[in-house]
Amino acid sequence: MRYMEDKNKSKIIRRLKLLEGQVRGLQRMIESDTYCIDVITQTSAVKQGLSGVEDLLLENHLGGCILNQVKAGQTDKAKQEILKVYKLKRK
Repeated sequence: MRYMEDKNKSKIIRRLKLLEGQVRGLQRMIESDTYCIDVITQTSAVKQGLSGVEDLLLENHLGGCILNQVKAGQTDKAKQEILKVYKLKRK
């Protein structure tokens, strides 16, 4: 079973690769004793990037997996997954 369209998967992988580069950059900043506020600014950018990836995954899940569960009559399962995602996003 495919959980994600190739278009979405490509977009998410591209963003994760960018984040990977940002995290390596953070490591270099720490190694080179970069000013703390500059490092914190970059950590904030990484968190925002991860949040964007999470949003894409959630959109994919709701528009694909959950929709398919509802169409298949698995409304209780769909409801539980929506609640689980909601609780995770609140943390």
